[in-house]
Amino acid sequence: MENEVVQKGKRAKSASYEMNIKTTAEKNHALLCIADQLLHDAEKIINENKKDLQQGTVNGLTESTLDRIMLNKERIQAMSDAIRLLVELPDPIGEVLEDIKKENGLQILKKRVPLGVIGMIYEARPNVTVDAATLSLKTGNAVLLRGSSSAKFSNIALVASIHTALKKANLPEDAVLLIEDTSRETAKTLFNLNEYLDVLIPRGSKSLIDLVVREASVPVLETGAGNCHIYIDDSAQLELAKNIIVNAKTQRPSVCNAAESVLIHENFFKTYGKELLNYLSDVGITIYGDEAVCNVLSSAMLATEEHYAEEFLSLTLSVKIVENVYEAVRHINKFGTHHSEAIITETKDNADVFLTTVDAAAVYHNASTRFTDGFEFGYGAEIGISTQKLHARGPMGLPALTSTKFYVYGTGQTRS
Repeated sequence: MENEVVQKGKRAKSASYEMNIKTTAEKNHALLCIADQLLHDAEKIINENKKDLQQGTVNGLTESTLDRIMLNKERIQAMSDAIRLLVELPDPIGEVLEDIKKENGLQILKKRVPLGVIGMIYEARPNVTVDAATLSLKTGNAVLLRGSSSAKFSNIALVASIHTALKKANLPEDAVLLIEDTSRETAKTLFNLNEYLDVLIPRGSKSLIDLVVREASVPVLETGAGNCHIYIDDSAQLELAKNIIVNAKTQRPSVCNAAESVLIHENFFKTYGKELLNYLSDVGITIYGDEAVCNVLSSAMLATEEHYAEEFLSLTLSVKIVENVYEAVRHINKFGTHHSEAIITETKDNADVFLTTVDAAAVYHNASTRFTDGFEFGYGAEIGISTQKLHARGPMGLPALTSTKFYVYGTGQTRS
């Protein structure tokens, strides 16, 4: 007997062929049905979510993890609102990217088409269930979801609502399928489901992403952990630096675009270091720093290389003093995760050096890293933030979930 992963992979593949011929109007109607259904089922979803939170508390999950799992009326309303925004976005499917007319009369069109079946493996966040489902549907794809045990009840409830909506909209329910068995065996099967999956997208911790990249034979769209840095150059304005760092660190510490490390030019540090560090400490940030930092801030703890490489996902920062922008870039390219990096400076040449030479999907000048997000970049919901360089990079909205196909129109031409 086929296991759950293979069985649902086969069903998703079949549904993907049905989705190929669905019109933009049909897909948008289904999305609106989902937006309405989530609100209708909100109480039921929240009750199932409470089971995950209770189990997570028993299992000793951190507060930041529990926050990522938690659903309430406001978050479900936000999901519904996000789907309505997605409906307003242009459908990329069928977009003509190239139109080539040959001398022999052939017309060659390069068009956007669905990827097919997207496999999604992710941790904690039940909102990913809705994001992945709705983005996939908008782009004519089917999606096979495999969440973690920490959000199992929430994910089952959300997919049940999505299926109700798809049935009302006359779209195939199998276009969105959830693997309910969260054992390691199902993950391993998913990694090698080449017959039915066209791409696999991991979203979660660095260990999960590394595992998928290392073991999957299915093509992987890699989303990265976020060890994001802010470099304060010698010409930076103190108040600007304070505001940007506090926003990037404290506005939502548990997300991948939150700042995890601050690098400070030695001249800036001599003038403003004590004031800046005391300010960060006063707002509740724990600091691991080098010797210079520890000499100025008594509560700071000495940082190791492990601290500089860590994605804390909490109110903790690593801080290091550097000689110039070039040392800052070397440090970031060594310890960063190619996600989002920022420079605070009034010197254009230093900004240009930083933005050009830092290896990251998004680079910022005088702004918080918290903007690396599908909504903020105008894509609507995102399926993840890609930190690789092939196919897609940065927030992956609708165009990232497409491939291309050449349509060749002739009138009997043959090649000699």
